[in-house]
Amino acid sequence: MKTAVIYHSQTGFTKRYAQWTAETVKADCFELSEAREKDLSGYEAVVFGSWVCAGSLSKFGWFKSNMDKWKDKKLAVFCVGASPADNPEVQDFLKQNFGGPEFAGVRVFYCPGGFCYEKMGMKSKLMMKVFMKALKAKKEKTEAEKEMIRWISSSYDISDRKYIEPVLEYLKEL
Repeated sequence: MKTAVIYHSQTGFTKRYAQWTAETVKADCFELSEAREKDLSGYEAVVFGSWVCAGSLSKFGWFKSNMDKWKDKKLAVFCVGASPADNPEVQDFLKQNFGGPEFAGVRVFYCPGGFCYEKMGMKSKLMMKVFMKALKAKKEKTEAEKEMIRWISSSYDISDRKYIEPVLEYLKEL
């Protein structure tokens, strides 16, 4: 199956997952800015990966705006976030963002990435600083909030090839 893997990455986690996917299934791999210039009509499958920020998927509008013309293709989206895969909020995010009927033909996956403050843009760093300050200032924190403070206090990497396995399995299905 001729596959295009398209990604938008800020700090490298999404790019890593896209490259792992493309290498494994022998797909063409494009950064979003490059993919916008491509004719994807010759592909049988289109996989889009991007990073989660503040409850939404960055640059997802591009994929969404092309879904109608890709109805004859196998479509997949992988979302890369800072939360561990078993965090219940991950499922809430996926249902909230991909639960509508327009996504009936799209398989959606989550891949944990991490935080890399060193590669974040200034806007993202500032947003995280404000969020962290507000979270730390909260008087009565839940256990989940305490854990979140611990997780996002510094850079970390929880990405692993095993998280792309469900995407690979989906692409192997006929």
